[in-house]
Amino acid sequence: MNLSVDDSSVMIDGPWSHRFVSANGNRFHVVEAGTGPLVLLLHGFPEFWYAWHNQLTALADAGFRAVAVDLRGYGASDKPPRGYDGYTMAGDVAGLIRALGERSAILVGAGYGGMIGWATAAFHPKMVRRLVVLGAAHPLRLRAGLVTDPRGQLAAAGPVLRFQVPRFEHVLTRRNAALVGDYLRRWGAPDWTARESYREYEAVCRSAMQIPQAAFCALETYRWAVRSALKLQGYRFVKLLQQPITAPTLQLHGAMDPAVLPRTAQGSGRYVLAEYEWRLLPNAAHFPHLEQPDLVNGELIRWAKAA
Repeated sequence: MNLSVDDSSVMIDGPWSHRFVSANGNRFHVVEAGTGPLVLLLHGFPEFWYAWHNQLTALADAGFRAVAVDLRGYGASDKPPRGYDGYTMAGDVAGLIRALGERSAILVGAGYGGMIGWATAAFHPKMVRRLVVLGAAHPLRLRAGLVTDPRGQLAAAGPVLRFQVPRFEHVLTRRNAALVGDYLRRWGAPDWTARESYREYEAVCRSAMQIPQAAFCALETYRWAVRSALKLQGYRFVKLLQQPITAPTLQLHGAMDPAVLPRTAQGSGRYVLAEYEWRLLPNAAHFPHLEQPDLVNGELIRWAKAA
């Protein structure tokens, strides 16, 4: 682990502004561009706010206020020892929308951020005007896939199951977080991982994961998901998630996604009561927002403008 890495490594300059907002008892680092209706962008693992650098500028140019956040435990946001359960992280998002001065937002989430997007739309329906999910099945659909598809989705979840090993965060940050690069390459589309822009992206993600406590916090989200499965808290979480999604929902999924299989994600529409669109992206894997940014930007803007 590189002990010289700190929060400054995620303060990347660009046509956006950095600031901190307090929400749900924590301080969050947000990156903002443009003015207009709020589009709140939630990154996944092993990323941070910079996952959305292509979308921030495109959404701002299209007349939106685009805000990418470092989730609890990531980047320059606070890293408390607890609060990595689905309820609290959905509460973080609801609190952020209010802290940004809005009553509701268009919510966009990728990977784990997509899971939080689903949960926020279920638990705080009035705060989510529209939802876009990339590379993430509805949590109940994922849960079913892990049980009913052992050779498919359960096998695909192998790396995440390794996160349950105590002190695995030290493995994650070893050799300047080389494992972060392994995950990005394993889950990313081959033509993306061959680009020069990918090498730059891998470097900043590896650096961000070496910020003190970031790796522990990132793994805690996955540990809670497994730990809670047989507990009352997990049972209540599942019951609450059965609330139908009332926000119009667009689901974009890479046909080559090896982390969340398309067949797992595809059944998510059954949980959406509102308008719902499923779109399979032929040459994308787990990171469509980076692999095919122009296509994703067009879809996001189309969906947001229909609000």
